[in-house]
Amino acid sequence: MRRRDFIKGIASAGAWPLAARAQQERMLRIGVLVGVRADDAPAGVYIPAFLQRLQQLGWTDGRNVRFDIRWGATNAADARKYAAELVALAPDVILSVGSVSVGQLLEATRTVPIVFAIVPDPVGAGHVDSLSRPGGNATGIMMFEYSLCGKWLELLKEIAPGVTRAAVLRDTSIAAGIGQFAIIQSVAPAVGVDVSPVSLRDATEVERAITIFAQSPNGGLILTAGPLSAVHRDLIIRLAARYKLPAVYDSRPYVTAGGLISYGPSFTDQLRHAADYVDRILRGAKPADLPVQAPTKYELAVNLKTAKALGLAVPPSVRARADEVIE
Repeated sequence: MRRRDFIKGIASAGAWPLAARAQQERMLRIGVLVGVRADDAPAGVYIPAFLQRLQQLGWTDGRNVRFDIRWGATNAADARKYAAELVALAPDVILSVGSVSVGQLLEATRTVPIVFAIVPDPVGAGHVDSLSRPGGNATGIMMFEYSLCGKWLELLKEIAPGVTRAAVLRDTSIAAGIGQFAIIQSVAPAVGVDVSPVSLRDATEVERAITIFAQSPNGGLILTAGPLSAVHRDLIIRLAARYKLPAVYDSRPYVTAGGLISYGPSFTDQLRHAADYVDRILRGAKPADLPVQAPTKYELAVNLKTAKALGLAVPPSVRARADEVIE
Protein backbone atom coordinates (compact mmCIF):
# COMPACT_ATOMS: atom_id res chain seq x y z
CA MET A 1 0.00 0.00 0.00
CA ARG A 2 1.30 3.38 -0.90
CA ARG A 3 2.08 5.70 2.04
CA ARG A 4 -0.44 8.33 0.83
CA ASP A 5 -3.29 5.78 0.74
CA PHE A 6 -2.31 4.45 4.17
CA ILE A 7 -2.47 7.97 5.72
CA LYS A 8 -5.78 8.65 4.00
CA GLY A 9 -7.20 5.42 5.40
CA ILE A 10 -6.08 6.27 8.95
CA ALA A 11 -7.61 9.76 8.66
CA SER A 12 -10.92 8.33 7.47
CA ALA A 13 -10.98 5.79 10.28
CA GLY A 14 -10.40 8.51 12.87
CA ALA A 15 -13.00 10.85 11.42
CA TRP A 16 -15.85 8.35 11.54
CA PRO A 17 -16.11 8.01 15.36
CA LEU A 18 -15.93 11.81 15.71
CA ALA A 19 -18.78 12.28 13.25
CA ALA A 20 -20.78 9.53 14.94
CA ARG A 21 -20.29 11.10 18.36
CA ALA A 22 -21.40 14.48 17.02
CA GLN A 23 -24.58 12.95 15.59
CA GLN A 24 -25.31 10.99 18.78
CA GLU A 25 -24.45 13.85 21.17
CA ARG A 26 -27.35 14.32 23.59
CA MET A 27 -29.15 17.66 23.52
CA LEU A 28 -28.91 19.14 27.01
CA ARG A 29 -32.03 20.20 28.87
CA ILE A 30 -32.54 23.34 30.97
CA GLY A 31 -35.59 23.70 33.19
CA VAL A 32 -36.79 27.17 34.19
CA LEU A 33 -39.20 27.82 37.08
CA VAL A 34 -40.35 31.45 37.38
CA GLY A 35 -42.17 32.92 40.35
CA VAL A 36 -44.28 35.33 38.27
CA ARG A 37 -46.77 34.97 35.44
CA ALA A 38 -45.58 35.02 31.84
CA ASP A 39 -47.54 38.22 31.20
CA ASP A 40 -45.95 40.02 34.15
CA ALA A 41 -43.97 42.98 32.82
CA PRO A 42 -40.64 42.24 34.61
CA ALA A 43 -40.58 38.68 33.28
CA GLY A 44 -40.64 40.07 29.75
CA VAL A 45 -37.26 41.65 30.43
CA TYR A 46 -35.19 39.42 32.67
CA ILE A 47 -35.97 35.99 31.23
CA PRO A 48 -34.90 37.14 27.72
CA ALA A 49 -31.72 38.51 29.34
CA PHE A 50 -31.00 35.02 30.70
CA LEU A 51 -31.60 33.37 27.32
CA GLN A 52 -29.55 35.97 25.48
CA ARG A 53 -26.58 35.51 27.79
CA LEU A 54 -26.72 31.74 27.36
CA GLN A 55 -26.70 32.17 23.59
CA GLN A 56 -23.61 34.37 23.91
CA LEU A 57 -22.01 31.50 25.82
CA GLY A 58 -22.78 29.06 23.00
CA TRP A 59 -26.12 27.55 24.07
CA THR A 60 -28.87 27.84 21.46
CA ASP A 61 -32.41 26.56 21.89
CA GLY A 62 -33.08 23.70 19.51
CA ARG A 63 -29.43 23.27 18.55
CA ASN A 64 -27.63 22.05 21.65
CA VAL A 65 -30.10 22.81 24.44
CA ARG A 66 -33.82 22.59 25.05
CA PHE A 67 -35.71 24.83 27.47
CA ASP A 68 -38.70 23.74 29.55
CA ILE A 69 -40.27 26.81 31.22
CA ARG A 70 -42.95 26.90 33.89
CA TRP A 71 -44.48 30.28 34.82
CA GLY A 72 -46.65 31.54 37.65
CA ALA A 73 -45.11 29.79 40.67
CA THR A 74 -46.48 32.51 42.94
CA ASN A 75 -47.51 30.22 45.80
CA ALA A 76 -46.29 27.00 47.35
CA ALA A 77 -48.94 24.78 45.76
CA ASP A 78 -48.26 25.93 42.19
CA ALA A 79 -44.51 25.94 42.73
CA ARG A 80 -44.65 22.38 44.07
CA LYS A 81 -46.63 21.22 41.03
CA TYR A 82 -44.32 22.86 38.50
CA ALA A 83 -41.18 21.74 40.35
CA ALA A 84 -42.34 18.12 40.17
CA GLU A 85 -43.07 18.49 36.45
CA LEU A 86 -39.61 19.89 35.71
CA VAL A 87 -37.75 17.33 37.80
CA ALA A 88 -39.63 14.53 36.04
CA LEU A 89 -38.19 15.76 32.73
CA ALA A 90 -34.67 14.94 34.04
CA PRO A 91 -33.06 18.30 33.11
CA ASP A 92 -29.32 18.85 33.34
CA VAL A 93 -29.86 22.03 35.36
CA ILE A 94 -32.81 24.12 36.54
CA LEU A 95 -32.96 27.91 36.82
CA SER A 96 -35.18 29.02 39.72
CA VAL A 97 -36.39 32.63 39.88
CA GLY A 98 -37.68 33.56 43.34
CA SER A 99 -37.70 32.13 46.87
CA VAL A 100 -40.86 30.05 46.59
CA SER A 101 -39.60 28.34 43.44
CA VAL A 102 -36.23 27.27 44.76
CA GLY A 103 -37.69 25.99 48.03
CA GLN A 104 -40.10 23.70 46.21
CA LEU A 105 -37.43 22.52 43.79
CA LEU A 106 -35.19 21.50 46.67
CA GLU A 107 -38.05 19.48 48.11
CA ALA A 108 -38.46 17.76 44.74
CA THR A 109 -34.80 16.93 44.13
CA ARG A 110 -31.45 16.87 45.89
CA THR A 111 -29.55 15.74 42.82
CA VAL A 112 -30.53 17.93 39.86
CA PRO A 113 -28.34 21.09 39.86
CA ILE A 114 -30.30 24.28 40.64
CA VAL A 115 -29.21 27.86 39.95
CA PHE A 116 -31.34 30.50 41.66
CA ALA A 117 -31.75 34.26 41.22
CA ILE A 118 -33.76 37.01 42.93
CA VAL A 119 -33.68 35.18 46.28
CA PRO A 120 -33.38 37.53 49.28
CA ASP A 121 -31.84 35.23 51.94
CA PRO A 122 -30.75 31.82 50.65
CA VAL A 123 -28.98 30.91 53.90
CA GLY A 124 -31.84 31.94 56.20
CA ALA A 125 -34.30 30.12 53.95
CA GLY A 126 -32.20 26.95 54.16
CA HIS A 127 -31.47 26.76 50.44
CA VAL A 128 -27.69 26.62 51.01
CA ASP A 129 -25.39 25.90 53.95
CA SER A 130 -23.42 29.12 53.50
CA LEU A 131 -22.72 31.70 50.81
CA SER A 132 -19.12 30.60 50.30
CA ARG A 133 -19.85 26.85 50.45
CA PRO A 134 -23.42 26.11 49.31
CA GLY A 135 -22.91 22.44 50.12
CA GLY A 136 -25.77 20.90 48.14
CA ASN A 137 -27.26 20.94 44.66
CA ALA A 138 -28.19 24.65 44.63
CA THR A 139 -26.29 27.90 44.20
CA GLY A 140 -26.87 31.21 42.49
CA ILE A 141 -27.19 34.95 43.02
CA MET A 142 -28.71 36.37 46.20
CA MET A 143 -31.09 39.27 45.68
CA PHE A 144 -29.22 41.71 47.97
CA GLU A 145 -27.43 42.00 51.28
CA TYR A 146 -29.59 43.02 54.26
CA SER A 147 -27.69 46.29 54.74
CA LEU A 148 -29.52 47.58 51.65
CA CYS A 149 -32.84 47.64 53.53
CA GLY A 150 -31.84 50.57 55.74
CA LYS A 151 -31.34 52.69 52.63
CA TRP A 152 -35.04 52.35 51.78
CA LEU A 153 -36.01 54.21 54.93
CA GLU A 154 -33.32 56.83 54.35
CA LEU A 155 -34.58 57.28 50.80
CA LEU A 156 -38.17 57.65 51.99
CA LYS A 157 -37.13 60.42 54.38
CA GLU A 158 -35.06 62.10 51.67
CA ILE A 159 -37.82 62.27 49.07
CA ALA A 160 -40.58 62.99 51.64
CA PRO A 161 -38.98 64.86 54.60
CA GLY A 162 -42.34 65.24 56.33
CA VAL A 163 -42.71 61.49 56.89
CA THR A 164 -42.53 60.53 60.57
CA ARG A 165 -44.25 57.11 60.33
CA ALA A 166 -43.63 54.22 57.97
CA ALA A 167 -45.57 51.02 57.47
CA VAL A 168 -43.20 48.25 56.42
CA LEU A 169 -44.98 45.66 54.29
CA ARG A 170 -43.31 42.29 54.63
CA ASP A 171 -43.85 38.62 53.87
CA THR A 172 -43.86 36.91 57.26
CA SER A 173 -43.75 33.44 55.67
CA ILE A 174 -40.09 33.79 54.67
CA ALA A 175 -36.94 34.45 56.71
CA ALA A 176 -36.15 37.50 54.58
CA GLY A 177 -39.36 39.17 55.76
CA ILE A 178 -38.06 39.11 59.32
CA GLY A 179 -34.52 40.13 58.40
CA GLN A 180 -35.51 43.09 56.26
CA PHE A 181 -37.79 44.56 58.92
CA ALA A 182 -35.08 44.16 61.58
CA ILE A 183 -32.62 46.25 59.56
CA ILE A 184 -35.20 48.95 58.79
CA GLN A 185 -36.17 49.06 62.47
CA SER A 186 -32.53 49.51 63.51
CA VAL A 187 -32.14 52.55 61.21
CA ALA A 188 -35.45 54.19 62.19
CA PRO A 189 -34.26 56.16 65.26
CA ALA A 190 -31.44 57.80 63.30
CA VAL A 191 -33.82 59.23 60.69
CA GLY A 192 -36.64 60.08 63.10
CA VAL A 193 -39.26 57.69 61.73
CA ASP A 194 -41.44 55.25 63.68
CA VAL A 195 -41.86 51.98 61.80
CA SER A 196 -44.53 49.31 62.12
CA PRO A 197 -44.84 45.97 60.30
CA VAL A 198 -47.73 45.03 58.02
CA SER A 199 -48.20 41.43 56.91
CA LEU A 200 -48.59 40.68 53.21
CA ARG A 201 -50.47 37.46 53.89
CA ASP A 202 -53.54 38.33 51.81
CA ALA A 203 -54.97 41.23 49.84
CA THR A 204 -57.83 41.96 52.24
CA GLU A 205 -55.45 42.24 55.18
CA VAL A 206 -53.11 44.50 53.22
CA GLU A 207 -55.91 46.87 52.20
CA ARG A 208 -57.36 47.01 55.71
CA ALA A 209 -53.96 47.71 57.32
CA ILE A 210 -52.99 50.46 54.87
CA THR A 211 -56.43 52.07 55.14
CA ILE A 212 -56.10 52.26 58.93
CA PHE A 213 -52.49 53.45 58.71
CA ALA A 214 -53.45 56.25 56.31
CA GLN A 215 -55.93 57.76 58.78
CA SER A 216 -53.05 59.42 60.65
CA PRO A 217 -50.83 62.07 58.98
CA ASN A 218 -47.17 62.03 57.89
CA GLY A 219 -47.13 58.41 56.85
CA GLY A 220 -45.16 56.53 54.19
CA LEU A 221 -44.74 52.95 52.99
CA ILE A 222 -41.83 50.60 52.43
CA LEU A 223 -42.49 47.44 50.42
CA THR A 224 -39.84 44.84 51.20
CA ALA A 225 -38.74 42.09 48.85
CA GLY A 226 -40.54 38.76 48.70
CA PRO A 227 -42.90 36.64 46.62
CA LEU A 228 -46.04 38.24 48.09
CA SER A 229 -44.72 41.72 47.30
CA ALA A 230 -44.92 40.87 43.61
CA VAL A 231 -48.34 39.24 44.02
CA HIS A 232 -49.80 42.39 45.64
CA ARG A 233 -47.80 44.91 43.60
CA ASP A 234 -50.69 46.58 41.77
CA LEU A 235 -52.86 46.71 44.90
CA ILE A 236 -50.14 48.41 46.96
CA ILE A 237 -49.34 50.96 44.25
CA ARG A 238 -53.05 51.73 43.92
CA LEU A 239 -53.50 52.16 47.71
CA ALA A 240 -50.42 54.39 47.95
CA ALA A 241 -51.91 56.64 45.27
CA ARG A 242 -55.39 56.63 46.81
CA TYR A 243 -54.16 57.70 50.26
CA LYS A 244 -51.30 59.85 48.95
CA LEU A 245 -48.65 57.84 50.77
CA PRO A 246 -45.03 58.18 49.57
CA ALA A 247 -43.73 54.66 49.04
CA VAL A 248 -40.32 53.09 48.48
CA TYR A 249 -40.01 49.77 46.64
CA ASP A 250 -37.22 47.23 46.33
CA SER A 251 -36.93 47.20 42.55
CA ARG A 252 -37.49 49.17 39.36
CA PRO A 253 -40.57 47.29 38.04
CA TYR A 254 -42.68 48.84 40.79
CA VAL A 255 -41.76 52.34 39.64
CA THR A 256 -42.47 51.63 35.99
CA ALA A 257 -45.88 50.37 37.15
CA GLY A 258 -46.62 53.68 38.88
CA GLY A 259 -44.76 53.49 42.20
CA LEU A 260 -42.87 56.52 43.50
CA ILE A 261 -39.27 55.40 43.96
CA SER A 262 -37.18 52.25 44.20
CA TYR A 263 -33.66 51.20 45.03
CA GLY A 264 -32.45 47.67 44.51
CA PRO A 265 -30.53 45.22 42.36
CA SER A 266 -30.81 44.95 38.60
CA PHE A 267 -32.82 41.81 37.90
CA THR A 268 -31.57 41.57 34.33
CA ASP A 269 -28.01 41.68 35.64
CA GLN A 270 -28.80 38.89 38.11
CA LEU A 271 -30.24 36.71 35.37
CA ARG A 272 -27.16 37.22 33.22
CA HIS A 273 -24.96 36.07 36.11
CA ALA A 274 -27.28 33.12 36.64
CA ALA A 275 -26.73 32.19 32.99
CA ASP A 276 -22.98 32.18 33.64
CA TYR A 277 -23.48 29.63 36.43
CA VAL A 278 -25.80 27.51 34.27
CA ASP A 279 -23.10 27.50 31.59
CA ARG A 280 -20.46 26.35 34.07
CA ILE A 281 -22.68 23.56 35.37
CA LEU A 282 -23.46 22.34 31.86
CA ARG A 283 -19.71 22.15 31.31
CA GLY A 284 -19.16 20.03 34.41
CA ALA A 285 -19.04 22.30 37.48
CA LYS A 286 -20.90 21.30 40.66
CA PRO A 287 -23.25 23.74 42.47
CA ALA A 288 -21.59 22.91 45.79
CA ASP A 289 -18.31 24.33 44.43
CA LEU A 290 -19.82 27.61 43.16
CA PRO A 291 -20.23 30.24 45.90
CA VAL A 292 -23.43 32.24 46.07
CA GLN A 293 -22.80 35.64 44.51
CA ALA A 294 -23.93 39.02 45.79
CA PRO A 295 -25.36 41.48 43.26
CA THR A 296 -22.93 43.81 41.55
CA LYS A 297 -25.35 46.37 40.11
CA TYR A 298 -28.00 48.46 41.89
CA GLU A 299 -30.54 50.82 40.35
CA LEU A 300 -32.34 53.90 41.63
CA ALA A 301 -35.55 54.74 39.78
CA VAL A 302 -38.01 57.58 40.41
CA ASN A 303 -41.41 58.38 38.88
CA LEU A 304 -41.84 62.15 38.56
CA LYS A 305 -45.49 61.84 37.56
CA THR A 306 -46.24 59.98 40.79
CA ALA A 307 -44.22 62.49 42.80
CA LYS A 308 -46.25 65.34 41.34
CA ALA A 309 -49.52 63.57 42.17
CA LEU A 310 -48.32 63.25 45.77
CA GLY A 311 -47.31 66.90 45.90
CA LEU A 312 -43.63 66.06 46.29
CA ALA A 313 -40.69 67.89 44.76
CA VAL A 314 -37.99 65.34 43.98
CA PRO A 315 -34.71 66.67 45.49
CA PRO A 316 -31.88 67.37 43.03
CA SER A 317 -29.73 64.91 44.99
CA VAL A 318 -32.15 62.10 44.16
CA ARG A 319 -32.44 63.10 40.49
CA ALA A 320 -28.67 63.21 40.16
CA ARG A 321 -28.29 59.67 41.52
CA ALA A 322 -31.20 58.14 39.62
CA ASP A 323 -30.47 55.56 36.95
CA GLU A 324 -33.95 56.07 35.53
CA VAL A 325 -36.30 59.05 35.80
CA ILE A 326 -39.82 58.42 34.53
CA GLU A 327 -41.48 61.61 33.31
